[in-house]
Amino acid sequence: MLLDLSSNELLSTTRAVRHRLDLSRPVPWELIQECVELAVQAPTGRNRQRWHFVVVTDSERRRALADVFRRAVAAADPQASPLTRHDVERMNAHPTSLARISSGFRHLYDNIHRVPALVVPCVEGRTDDASVLAQSMTWGSILPAVWSFMLAARARGLGTVWTTAQAPLEREMAEVLGVPYDQVMLAAFIPLAYTLGTDFRPASRVPLDQVLHRNHW
Repeated sequence: MLLDLSSNELLSTTRAVRHRLDLSRPVPWELIQECVELAVQAPTGRNRQRWHFVVVTDSERRRALADVFRRAVAAADPQASPLTRHDVERMNAHPTSLARISSGFRHLYDNIHRVPALVVPCVEGRTDDASVLAQSMTWGSILPAVWSFMLAARARGLGTVWTTAQAPLEREMAEVLGVPYDQVMLAAFIPLAYTLGTDFRPASRVPLDQVLHRNHW
C-alpha cells in the first residue's frame, strides 16, 4: 500500500531515518523487490546497468555485517574527507539538526544488528584509481538507482539512510557478502525498515541564494 504523498511531498520528506526505524517489524521480501524494480528504471551510463542490490535479512548475516559496520566506524579516518570552513558554517546553520543527526547516528550504531533488512548497493567496476570521467560515469549510474530505491521505500512506509560506513573495511564486508571485491564496489550501506509513523517533514536547509547560481558562480 502506497502512502498518500504528492511527488513534491515524496521528494521533500524522504529523510535519513535513524531514530524512527521500526526494529521489531520484518520487511516483506515482495516489498523490497518492488523497490528494486523501480530502482533499476533509473538512468544508467551507456545503458550498462552495472548495478546490484545485496539485501540481507538473515539474522546471522546481519549480525556479521553489524560487526563489520561498527569496526569500520572506529577505523574511519576523519582526514579522509576534511571539513572546510563553509562546511562547518552550513552544518551549524541549524544546530538542533546537527544534534539530532549525532543522536540518530549513536542510536543506529547501537542497534544496527536489529535493523530487519540491510541493503548494500553495488556497482561493477572499481574507481580507486580512475579518472574523473570514469568516476562520474560509474557513480552517476549507481546513485540515481539508489535514490530511486529510497524514494520507493518512503512511498511504501519504509525508512532508509545512506551510510558510507562500509568504506574503511569494504573488502571485509565484501567477503561477508560474497561480493568479488576486485570487480565490484560496495557503494553504500543502507538500513531498511518500516518507519515509526510516516509524518516526516522537509529538512532545515541553508537559504537557496547560498547554493543557487544563475549563469555563473
